[in-house]
Amino acid sequence: MSLSDLFTEIIIDHYQHPHNHGLIPSPTHSSRGYNESCGDDIQVSLIVEDNVVKDAKFSGAGCSISQASASIMTDLVKGKSLDEIKELSQKFYEMVKGENGEPGEEMGDAVVLQGVAKFPVRVKCATLAWHTLEEAIKK
Repeated sequence: MSLSDLFTEIIIDHYQHPHNHGLIPSPTHSSRGYNESCGDDIQVSLIVEDNVVKDAKFSGAGCSISQASASIMTDLVKGKSLDEIKELSQKFYEMVKGENGEPGEEMGDAVVLQGVAKFPVRVKCATLAWHTLEEAIKK
């Protein structure tokens, strides 16, 4: 199995068996993101206590890239401070745009989305959940 095949398998697994799917009934932070060009729709809900994400969930519909990215993102942000999430988001954006070198361990399963840089039209799919997360944190 090639590295590319493994990355595809991880994306498909997150798409078919998303982690943290659903909405938090009484979130402290939430936002909805929609990509008009393709119809991807993501809602992110969070419980933030003492500036740390205690729980994160997402709901929505869209392509495998947008849904897998949301699943991976919710895994990554749990237990992180809002400042850590801002840094992680910036690294993610750079990675999917092909603007940085090899991603670090902190990116976890998100490294499987680095191949999106080869398909600029799919960057919006991969970043929708992350932009929605940032909007939720701002509110």
